[in-house]
Order: sequence, then structure tokens, then C-alpha cells
Amino acid sequence: QVQLVESGGGLVQAGGSLRLSCAASGRTSGTYAVGWFRQAPGQEREFVAAISWSGSSTTYTDSVTGRFTISRDNAKNTVYLQMNILKPEYTAVYYCAAAPVFSTTVRMSRRASYDYWGQGTQVTVSS
Repeated sequence: QVQLVESGGGLVQAGGSLRLSCAASGRTSGTYAVGWFRQAPGQEREFVAAISWSGSSTTYTDSVTGRFTISRDNAKNTVYLQMNILKPEYTAVYYCAAAPVFSTTVRMSRRASYDYWGQGTQVTVSS
């Protein structure tokens, strides 16, 4: 069992930045990929970014490419999502999730590829 806890959300003005963290605990001795998803009110949860265990491979949804950067520090069991030049339409609850392997963008964008999920952190971008 792996527990994931997100933090770093908050209220920020458009054009600003936030860095989200996803801290893992429990059975973290194995290798796992991590993805970030977001869910706006009344909308489906959508894929944002994912990173492999080593950190050498990453993938992003097109709308955040160039704005968001996913990274990880395995010594701290933590994955980060640096979000820059934020837009109001990025307002959502952001979730991190752990997957047993890193694969193609299509597979990493599917919720079913992930075994464990955090509770989410709210990001609100004001105009």
C-alpha cells in the first residue's frame, strides 16, 4: 500500500506560479511512476503530467507543455509539479497518483493505469 499526500495548492493570480508536492509513504521501496491529474467543478478528471521512476522520462498534456514541469526526488519520496504562467482555467483540484510502470502518454493519461491516489489539493487561479 502506498499513501500519497498532495500539498502546495492555494489561491494565485493569473500569470503567477505554484509548486505542488506529492509525498509518498508506506510501501515505497518499489519503483513507480507518478502522474498528476486535475478536476475542475463539473468536469472529468483529466491528465496533466507524468514522470518515470528515474525521472528521465516525462510526459505532459498539450495545454500545459512549456508551463508546467514535473520532477521528483526519490530520496524524499516526493514528486513536484511546478506550474508557471497560470491561467484561470487551470483552477481545479489537483491529484497525484502512482502507477507500477511508466509507459506511453496514452496509457499514462488513463486513470486506470494508476493504483494509488492522493486526496487532492485545491488550486484557484484568479483573473
